[in-house]
Amino acid sequence: MESLKFILSLISNYKFKGLLNILFNGFAVLFSLVSLAMVGPFLGILFDESLAVPEAVPQFHFTVNSLIEYFKYNLSVVILENGKAKGLLFICLLVAVVFFFKNVFRYAALYVLVPIRNGVVKDLREKVYDKILKLPISYLNEKRKGDILTRISVDVVEVEWGVLSVLESMFKEPLTIFLYLAALLYISPLLTMIVLVVLPLTGVFIATIAKSLKRTSLAAQSKQSNLISIFEETLGGLRIVKAFNAQNDLAGKFEKENSDQTHLMNRVMHRKELASPLTEVLAISVVVLVLYIGGKIVLKGEMNLTAEAFITFMLIFSQIINPAKAFTTAYYRIVKGIASMDRIKEILNEDDDVKDESGKQELSSFNDSIEYKNVGFHYDDDLTNSIVLKNVNGKIAKGQTIALVGPSGAGKSTFVDLLARFFEVKDGAILIDGQDLRNFKIKSLRSKMGIVSQDPILFNDTVFNNIALGVENASRESIINAAKIANAHLFIEKLDNGYDTFIGDRGNKLSGGEKQRLTIARAVLKNPPILILDEATSSLDAESEKLVQEALIKLMENRTSIVIAHRLSTIQHADEIWVMKDGEVVERGKHEDLLAFDSFYKKLATLQGF
Repeated sequence: MESLKFILSLISNYKFKGLLNILFNGFAVLFSLVSLAMVGPFLGILFDESLAVPEAVPQFHFTVNSLIEYFKYNLSVVILENGKAKGLLFICLLVAVVFFFKNVFRYAALYVLVPIRNGVVKDLREKVYDKILKLPISYLNEKRKGDILTRISVDVVEVEWGVLSVLESMFKEPLTIFLYLAALLYISPLLTMIVLVVLPLTGVFIATIAKSLKRTSLAAQSKQSNLISIFEETLGGLRIVKAFNAQNDLAGKFEKENSDQTHLMNRVMHRKELASPLTEVLAISVVVLVLYIGGKIVLKGEMNLTAEAFITFMLIFSQIINPAKAFTTAYYRIVKGIASMDRIKEILNEDDDVKDESGKQELSSFNDSIEYKNVGFHYDDDLTNSIVLKNVNGKIAKGQTIALVGPSGAGKSTFVDLLARFFEVKDGAILIDGQDLRNFKIKSLRSKMGIVSQDPILFNDTVFNNIALGVENASRESIINAAKIANAHLFIEKLDNGYDTFIGDRGNKLSGGEKQRLTIARAVLKNPPILILDEATSSLDAESEKLVQEALIKLMENRTSIVIAHRLSTIQHADEIWVMKDGEVVERGKHEDLLAFDSFYKKLATLQGF
């Protein structure tokens, strides 16, 4: 129910068009009802041998009785003056005109519905994408990428086809059924009451089946996520899969998930396709019941129900079957779409990376130092195996270069992730210029930082746009200047379209060193006072490392830098080296000082032959 309310809240952004749709549908249904209501009086007059024109012209009022009497009068005049053939032509032309206007209004209703449907899909996609941008790194680390991709692609499409594609039925069919029932109630209250008692019973039966459809749909969408995950992992690791001849292993895993998902989708479709025939069978059962009871009433001449009124009643009632079928089919599709909406809502309901920051300060400038005070961090509430940092203390003065070294898993990356508030400190505090960094707005905090990571993060866009990422209205001159400082300008000019060259998915058209130099150029352009280098040269060959290292030295000039490095040769000139082990800073000092005694740092240096 919450998911349906959420979808309706998106639709509410298009209230005016929604009201127009309801209005046009109302007119379409009224014209359809008028065409059916003409049949009974026409038959009564056409086959009535003792046809006579009323002595006085009936007064015209906008009431049902007045309209019927006025129609009978004019039809009688046409038949008596021109014969029944002319009367037949008259009513045929009238029916044609009524149906023309019915379809004009039906098209108008569909016309205003199109921007509602497409607009809601657009809004939903934007909300999901915006939410992905706001989600904390911890959430993305915990979830399978394929599952997230499924929710923002397949599930959104399922909502579109499962809910939004039946918006017309949601707006039109209940209105149609209501107006038809009102007409039936006017003709015969008794028969209408029978209909109103029996039809809801069929609805309860259909709703019971629909509940099982939602459960099965959720399971099927979960399996779909697994399939997308396997696809994504296979594409990312195809070289390793082939190198280790693991194709059969992955194929077997995929076939199992695919078979399970197919089995679940068969169950979903079987239930979904049951909607139309089941509704028709139940509706026809009601029709037969009403036909039998009403026929007996007419034959006995009871309750003032004439044959022509009964024929009109049955004609109108028979037209309720199609709207009921359409609405039931729509209900099944809505239930299936809501199952997908539930999965999307799980993402939308997650806590944002940036929570309500009203009242927090802007970090206008960085002037003095960064200080870690008894900082501790763990991922889970169970501390047994999840402690990453504990009792970390230290001060980094403005303009200093601090290097973090230590074995894998020592907590180096978490150390800098806490500074950028990718994760929140669990114990202690990190101070910037003496203030807890949690007092600052995240956007202003991160605006003072530049990050160059081991794995260059580039996008399938031009060189220019990749360097200008996050910098509004960057000039071409500033982009070129940043590229020159990063030792990237020469290779960029050799590309087919220079700075306007598209570099492919994740920059795969470039070499590792070229990609890294673009990320450095991005950091140069941002010109941050605080710089974080996370093993920026560890994956490069000697020649590329030399070019990148030169670029990094230029980048670090007059900046406060925190450098994570495995290669000790790259950080020997740091102002201070912090050695980390098991989440703690166990040693600190200059390169020469740490080598002067039997330190853990010296052991690391010895292992590297340094």
